[in-house]
Amino acid sequence: MSTPDTLPTIALAGPTASGKTAGALALAAVLGKQGRPVEIISVDSALVYRGMDIGTAKPTPEERAAVPHHLIDIRDPLQAYSAAEFVQDATRLITEIRARGALPLLVGGTMLYFKALFDGIDDMPAADPEVRAKIEAQAAEQGWPALHAELARVDPVTAARLAPGDSQRIQRALEVWHVSGQPLSSFHTTKTGANSALPESARALFSLEPDNRAWLHERIAQRFDAMLAGGFIDEVTALRARGDLHPDLPSMRCVGYRQVWEELDFQASRPAGTPLNTAFLRERGIAATRQLAKRQITWLRSMPQRHAIACDQPHAVAHLVQAVLQRLEQRTP
Repeated sequence: MSTPDTLPTIALAGPTASGKTAGALALAAVLGKQGRPVEIISVDSALVYRGMDIGTAKPTPEERAAVPHHLIDIRDPLQAYSAAEFVQDATRLITEIRARGALPLLVGGTMLYFKALFDGIDDMPAADPEVRAKIEAQAAEQGWPALHAELARVDPVTAARLAPGDSQRIQRALEVWHVSGQPLSSFHTTKTGANSALPESARALFSLEPDNRAWLHERIAQRFDAMLAGGFIDEVTALRARGDLHPDLPSMRCVGYRQVWEELDFQASRPAGTPLNTAFLRERGIAATRQLAKRQITWLRSMPQRHAIACDQPHAVAHLVQAVLQRLEQRTP
């Protein structure tokens, strides 16, 4: 009989709005009834931030009370959180959860975090203020799309997954290139996985992916509408009112937050009393979220070891639960 410390760590990935939270909670409920408690480790670069609840679709207090969750609300929006920090935190949590006799369940859509955990991540150069200042000066003169084009020449792999206006990530990628002479993408690739914190034999990756993109697009639109109705604009307004946050921070560049922040900036330049253009904001927010989902699916398709579940098919959650149970019943070497 397999014990918690001999079973693989289960990972559940998928694009935004694919149903990961519902799937994870259903899986935890089934396993809990079997006497196998589950603790969820969030694999999401936005859920780490406190005060960013609505726009991140953060699990509700009730959901978090039903199943222990980790790596949620661990950073102030003013702070950064890296893939290397995630690997360190997730590795520690996996060990601690197993020591409690529970099963770790990694759940999220930040594919870089999954890749860093599975394949390992090389030590990247530290930030260089002088190089960064030169890049910022060049951006001020030429614009970030021009620097994105420059990045495409030296690191086409990284440039392909970044939007031309993604200043924070473009800046970091160019900084790494100038400091090390190597593309950022080279630090995210390990051919052997020798320095993986979670080797393939110790994990099982399941992925919720739609057969029909239109289904996912409709889900994204519905969820963004629910966020707007739930007070998303007020949430960003409160973050802006702190006075110490700005749109170039990683937290404020999260999909949705960036679009709301920019629309609030635009409204501030209009005559007093001009209503917010929520229709335009909705259009931009949904479009940006669709682009995020497209990038997430591209990442997933580069992970051939995953077990894909069609999230847009009937009984998708039941199929996921059954697939995971079958995997857990397999004896480990």
